[in-house]
Amino acid sequence: MKNKEMQFAYKVKLALDANLDNLSDDTLQSLAAARRVALARKKHTPMTVRVEQPLLAGAFGGGMLHQESPSWWNRLGVAAPLLVGIILFAGIYQHENAKRVSYLADIDAAVLSDELPLSAYLDHGFNAFLAEKGQ
Repeated sequence: MKNKEMQFAYKVKLALDANLDNLSDDTLQSLAAARRVALARKKHTPMTVRVEQPLLAGAFGGGMLHQESPSWWNRLGVAAPLLVGIILFAGIYQHENAKRVSYLADIDAAVLSDELPLSAYLDHGFNAFLAEKGQ
């Protein structure tokens, strides 16, 4: 129904624009008065618009909600996975770093508790001796 009203209003506008030069002063004054009345009525009627906004699929059941602005749930639906990914990456990094430090500490403890002097480990001949001894 609204579409037909818009088409009719557009046709009236075109007809008035085409015959604007042929209209009398009385007709122009009555059209101006009708326009003022229409604008006054339009100002008194509040116009509200509802926008359908899709939610992220699977975040809160999917579907459509009628909202006037994006809610903090929508923003959280985007930011939460990013935040979880960053925290997970930092946790994995810390765990691997702790494993590496523990491994190096074990090697240092084994070297320091051994009876050989540290210079023996730096000698290339000693490495060859250990390789032959292991066979």
